[in-house]
Amino acid sequence: MVSTRLGETPVSGENGPAGRETPLLHRLRKTFVAPLLIASLIVPNVAFGAEQSLIRDAEIEHISRTLATPIFAAAGLDPAAVEIHLVADDRINAFVAGGQRVFLNTGLLLAVRDPLEIAGVIAHETGHISGGHLARTQQALQAATTQSILAFLLGAAAMVGGGGADAGAAVMLGGREMTERTLLRYTRSQESAADQAALTLLVKAGYSPRGLISFMELMGQQEGLLEARQDPYVRSHPMFPDRASALRERAGTAEGRPLPAEIVNGFPRMQAKILGFTQPLGAVLRKYPLTDTSVPARYARAIASHRLGRLDEALREMDAVIALDDKDVYALELRGQILLEHGRVIDAVDLYGRATALAPSQPLIRIGYATALIATNDAARVPAAIDALRTALDQERSNGDAWRLLAEAFARAGDIGQASLASAEQHMLAGNAKEAQRFAEQALRRLDSGSPAWLRAQDIKRSAENG
Repeated sequence: MVSTRLGETPVSGENGPAGRETPLLHRLRKTFVAPLLIASLIVPNVAFGAEQSLIRDAEIEHISRTLATPIFAAAGLDPAAVEIHLVADDRINAFVAGGQRVFLNTGLLLAVRDPLEIAGVIAHETGHISGGHLARTQQALQAATTQSILAFLLGAAAMVGGGGADAGAAVMLGGREMTERTLLRYTRSQESAADQAALTLLVKAGYSPRGLISFMELMGQQEGLLEARQDPYVRSHPMFPDRASALRERAGTAEGRPLPAEIVNGFPRMQAKILGFTQPLGAVLRKYPLTDTSVPARYARAIASHRLGRLDEALREMDAVIALDDKDVYALELRGQILLEHGRVIDAVDLYGRATALAPSQPLIRIGYATALIATNDAARVPAAIDALRTALDQERSNGDAWRLLAEAFARAGDIGQASLASAEQHMLAGNAKEAQRFAEQALRRLDSGSPAWLRAQDIKRSAENG
């Protein structure tokens, strides 16, 4: 799921890749979450330029998506149009931003005690989306945006003008606090509506509302802490016990259908995977001692061992998991990732290939398969990698890592026109119009005039010129 290093970005040039990359660890990519496009259950600290890590993991995304789909449908939304993003942040937080996009912190996923609590959070965020709170928040944010921009500029000016970093930071922090107060006065008025909408959505989706209520109670336990020790949920939305009481009264005796087995079984695996990738081995062993032979425990210990370079220990744990079910897609994928990142590339190809055959609708697994194929440095495997990446991009066209890999694969195959087009797609997604235009022009010189690829390069070039 998470890696601590990323391969160099391969960029195709006229004569092939500009540089070689280490095996792509595509689980983790850095992105910027626009801080002033948020209407949420928790309004996070507003800080310009704050970098957040978005995690990509097929198993966690599958569990989250399976849990969320009935809720989105109950709200009258197209489930396929609502994006779910996982944020590598140990604070308990969740928010919606930039349209139909739900962000869940890993800290929240670790803190919840039941998958129904995740459903409750997702339902609340969906209530914000279906209630049009985002659109109305944008109006309220006009003044806040001005305050934040001014605070940022004043802070930068203070540092450049000799005031020093401390002076600049003080100005920016003051502006942030002012912005937060403005936002919170506005967003708190929406919370009751979002709570009530969440309750309705959960019942309509067939879920028990007790998860939403128990999560409110969990947050209420933090309200007595000093503000610096509280999670963002609590700092921005007090009176959780009152909200829990109101929800409990309205919910009455409402109960939902039993959760699907894949969620019941997947939830502890999801938490184990996050813990294994984010916590030191000591913390993992306290939670999952060696005497615990459950699948989640073996998952967590395998990942923690892998992170420390203890390949044999990691493989022993994963072998025990796969022995229970040799068609366990996500266990096969995880074992493949471990082997790939330890240089056992051919073995990784086999595991990723098996996982891809068992889960053909999972683009991230297919991208992992292509990564392993490319990492073999075997020219005979490049066409299979290209096919895998094209299929993955048909399923998830906005995956920049896949476009980057496709550029490298085409360059290795000697098709510089297609490599340049893939690089143009990658840079266009990243908002780098200048580079997108450059690679699109390069592609136009190499591709057959009038071909679908040539026409696509033309589109990118025009978009880049206008953007």
